[in-house]
Amino acid sequence: MKKIYYLFILAAITFASCQKQPVIAPETYTKAMTFTLATSDYQLLPTTAYPYKSFSFKSNADANLYIPQILNLKEPQLGNGSTANVTYTNAPAAITIADSLFNDVSYTVTTADYAAVTKSTFKDFSPAQTLSFLAYKYPTPVANQLAVITYTDYESGITPSAGTLVTNSFLYLNGTWQKIYQISPAQYTSVNRGSFGNFIGADVPNLASYFNTFLKADASIMDTIKANDVEYISYKYYLNPTNYQKVLALTYDGSNWTTASTQATLSFLKNSGTWIADPTVYLTLSSADYTYIGSTSAGTTAARANVAQYKDFNISATTDATYWSPADLQNAFIALLNYKYSKPINGQIFNLTYAVYKFGVASNATSTYTYNGTAFVFVK
Repeated sequence: MKKIYYLFILAAITFASCQKQPVIAPETYTKAMTFTLATSDYQLLPTTAYPYKSFSFKSNADANLYIPQILNLKEPQLGNGSTANVTYTNAPAAITIADSLFNDVSYTVTTADYAAVTKSTFKDFSPAQTLSFLAYKYPTPVANQLAVITYTDYESGITPSAGTLVTNSFLYLNGTWQKIYQISPAQYTSVNRGSFGNFIGADVPNLASYFNTFLKADASIMDTIKANDVEYISYKYYLNPTNYQKVLALTYDGSNWTTASTQATLSFLKNSGTWIADPTVYLTLSSADYTYIGSTSAGTTAARANVAQYKDFNISATTDATYWSPADLQNAFIALLNYKYSKPINGQIFNLTYAVYKFGVASNATSTYTYNGTAFVFVK
């Protein structure tokens, strides 16, 4: 009898163990993160991905590709609306040109070349014609191909018949020819290499320092530069008995041009289960925006007419019929956002810049809103 009883219990246990257990989905939550990628973060990626070993990204495009993967693996339960400000390392810029023998990459434009490109008797090129010449001369360029071209530059001349003979370097990058920075005779002279117009082996440890000085002294470069911009520098290099034309890539770190790695920060938002690059909208109100606000129900009738006419918000005195209160402004901006953005992303940020008028003085003000999935909400 005991055997039958034990068999019954065993069968009951076996039956129970075969039943499917309910699957409980992991609970999700939202989170705002700010962090710098650590070595362990890069190694969340597959071993076949190059950042797994380099602990850096070769470009911002690669950062936008790999960081969402890292975020999904690092915090898989984060819900939509989560944000991440991620600082990462940019790999030092590098380039290997296809052929650096000076005699192979240099060329002087001929009379026949001018005629073929300009379709005229003029023997000079405008900047656009120079690019046309490169396409004519090199119909099947390869990636990172270098061309050092001597030609008469029309733009540098006083008249079409008085151009200036120049030598410039062009690099075939990302499918297009681009004019790159070329060391001038005066720059060689400044570092005691003017007699030969080239660098030698002893200069190699100092090249980055030399080029940093040259670039920082060049207003045409520094006037528009921003951190993480890359400049490609073409220079002559002599290794007995051969002359080479080489290219060194430098990255601007915000203070200097360097061959070292730099850091950058990107923002991400999780939407519909996917991390996307920062979709923040920066909106400066246009004349049409003020006109539209004048047609809404925000504020008073007098205030709407005033903003439509003068393109600013009167915030001088509460007793003024054209006064815009903080609540009125919020209603106006929410109406504008609903009008301009029919498909906002959940958690998306909208930074507005608008004109205000206060006691005779006009100035700009800012206001921030977010979309919570159903409506635009004032943040600050």
